[in-house]
Amino acid sequence: MRSITKTLSGLSILSLIVFISCQKQVDKPFSQQQAEEAGAANNNKEHGHLKQTKTFSSDLVVRWINVQLDMFRLPLPAGTGTQATDRAQGYSGIALYEAVVPGMPAYQSLSGQLTDFPSMPSTEPGKAYHWAASANAALAEISRRLFPTTAEKNKTLITHVEDSLKAKYAGEVDAATLQRSTAFGKEVATRVANWAATDGSANVNPPYVSPVGFGLWIPTSPPPAAAVGPYAYQRRLMVPGSNAGTTLTPPPPFSTDPSSAYYAMVKKVYDASLSLTTDQKAMADYFKDNPGYGPGGGFVWVLQEALRISNPTLDQAAVTYAKIGMAQHDVTIVLFTSKYTFNVMRPVTYIRANIPGAGAWTTYIPTPNHPEFPSGHATTNGAVITMLSNSFGENFPITLHTYDYLGYAPRHYNTFTQMGTDMADSRVYGGLHYVETQEKSLVQGKKVAQNILNNIKFLKE
Repeated sequence: MRSITKTLSGLSILSLIVFISCQKQVDKPFSQQQAEEAGAANNNKEHGHLKQTKTFSSDLVVRWINVQLDMFRLPLPAGTGTQATDRAQGYSGIALYEAVVPGMPAYQSLSGQLTDFPSMPSTEPGKAYHWAASANAALAEISRRLFPTTAEKNKTLITHVEDSLKAKYAGEVDAATLQRSTAFGKEVATRVANWAATDGSANVNPPYVSPVGFGLWIPTSPPPAAAVGPYAYQRRLMVPGSNAGTTLTPPPPFSTDPSSAYYAMVKKVYDASLSLTTDQKAMADYFKDNPGYGPGGGFVWVLQEALRISNPTLDQAAVTYAKIGMAQHDVTIVLFTSKYTFNVMRPVTYIRANIPGAGAWTTYIPTPNHPEFPSGHATTNGAVITMLSNSFGENFPITLHTYDYLGYAPRHYNTFTQMGTDMADSRVYGGLHYVETQEKSLVQGKKVAQNILNNIKFLKE
């Protein structure tokens, strides 16, 4: 076990060096953002007479993220339609941002920057807006539109939260302003939802039949279980070019020869599984997603906790939500497109067939029903951790209470990179991924996030 731990640590450090060297180019925590925004605001006075978004708290954003977490929780309650967390994060973040950006003089709409993104409604010149009320209406409407078949208790929760916040804002502003702000936020969300409906996620496709060949992925769940995400390539990327430069170097050539690089790659996973420590098992359990909040749901929880800890103003929360949402959305498309391009075999299939004495060996946690390479956990967290560090700073102590309700002990981290490394390594300890896959996947996710930061301009010129 000592050897696999050293290998993991070495590869994690290598990944972190790549991660951090790139991170220096994009890290702009709130303190630095505020300085840049102040300068830009001096040159953009057209909304200066209005009460600005930064005068409002981000508490309402945390509350709405928690509403969505209730709808992400697995197993899903009866009557709840499935909804990928990455898609909900992406469209919710954009709806929030567009609902409050007119109150942010230094910022601009994402219209003209995102793929096929429609124009957003205009505010009435010279009229006041209550931007928290606009954000509340937008997040309520986008939640309804993204989760049309959610359980009745969740529909009731959406209405309750929307109405309670609206009642609070009614005591802060006149009725006409409240109505104008609410209508604006709802219209933004409606346009974003209509845009979402054309993104290819609702395409009807025939059941996926995995290709058969030497060394190719063999589904780990027997029929009638469907392969997960084989048609991701049909989905529209939010940010043009977010996938640029993300092509991966494939794993070593498939081989059953004990002297081959491929065999050695798999053997690391097998050897590690024979002597897992208590902490390694706890790590694998914590980040396994199901039961939990579904793939990517843990990042939704981290976002709301980071917002709760830092307590930024509403404008900062909106920018952060949009960045993380776009990253989580686009990186999911990139990674699943890659998975079905390479169709790499899972460790459990190889080990049972090719490692002497393995017999009916099984993974510590269940293997998902999609190809091994790249890793969903590592690729996604490469992108999301980049955005978290970009917004909050890399050194950000955080304690995860994501799965207190399942009885799991909280996990504490001093940096986002430390947390991301655990998430990635957990999949090796769980028996699902190869060490080399995790290393390459982290870099792929980081590249997606960096492309978004390079291509999307929030601040006005």
